[in-house]
Amino acid sequence: MQERVTVIDLARRAGVSKSTVSLVLQGSELVHATTREKVQAAIRELGYIYNRGAANLRQHKSKTKIVGIVVNDLTNGFFAELTVGMDATVQASGFVQFLANSGESVDRQREVIASMREHGIAGLIISPARGTEAADLKSIVASGIPVVLVVRDVVGAKVSTLLSENYEGTRAAVRHLVDLGHRQIAFLGGFSDTHVFTERVQGYVDGLAEAGLERREGFLVNAAPSRAGGAEAIERLLSQRGPAATAAVCLNDAVAFGVFDGLRRRRLEPGVDFSVVGFDDVIEARTAVPALTTVSVDPQAMGQRAAQLVLKQVLSGRVEAEAIRTSVRLVVRQSTAALVRPDISEVTA
Repeated sequence: MQERVTVIDLARRAGVSKSTVSLVLQGSELVHATTREKVQAAIRELGYIYNRGAANLRQHKSKTKIVGIVVNDLTNGFFAELTVGMDATVQASGFVQFLANSGESVDRQREVIASMREHGIAGLIISPARGTEAADLKSIVASGIPVVLVVRDVVGAKVSTLLSENYEGTRAAVRHLVDLGHRQIAFLGGFSDTHVFTERVQGYVDGLAEAGLERREGFLVNAAPSRAGGAEAIERLLSQRGPAATAAVCLNDAVAFGVFDGLRRRRLEPGVDFSVVGFDDVIEARTAVPALTTVSVDPQAMGQRAAQLVLKQVLSGRVEAEAIRTSVRLVVRQSTAALVRPDISEVTA
């Protein structure tokens, strides 16, 4: 008697992942046409019969107490702390988490979400990878599974969102630097394809305008939102001709720590020769040397709130799109100081 052909058999024959086979079987438009044809060829060759009735039953009945969590960069301390907050709340509610790191890959994100759906997740919390569009979430939203976007928004996704006050945070950071006497203030890190970047840059630009300062060309430096990106950004900034920046607002704390590294390579001391403000307030911000002035988001509390939001919808059975903004506050530490040297260009040359 011939053994029953499984999804795993199809995946092996087609040379794709199990999640991709599942997307093809569900009729998803997210799979490339060439890949879809490979899977369909494997179905024909192996004689696989898709039991759609059973699949629908699996998709619609609530058979697990699993909450899916997908984050875009677990190597960033902020997302690690955010996840700790989610996990604490999920476990306290009698659920377990199914955690995945997309590594900023939309394709990887698509695959892990499909895999999570196969395991019958009750709800999903996601900090989307760069470039995520509403269409990437269409399938899971249509399934009726509660979805909460945290940290980053996706235009048109029609799901719940939990975001921080990005705009107000960077405005406060600029105001703080202006009060310390800085006039040449840069913004370092990030790319324009995320709403976090857009909102934080707008707060920076408006903060300068409120102080009667113009945004200088070259003072907005795009770079990866990481420690390495921060080191690269400060090097590019200080290599420019013209009046040198004396302070910077960074996209996040990881970038700020990289700025520390880059400054020291030029024999400049953060908080003495150049003022640095981060954004997030990760645990390392308090223990860094110097301790980092930053906009505090309280990532663990934000994670707890995201988990509470998705669990409320799971337990009530009512899926609704809620938009929540968490407050932020500027925490002043030793990485910012009053301007004592109007131009550091000689030191950086």
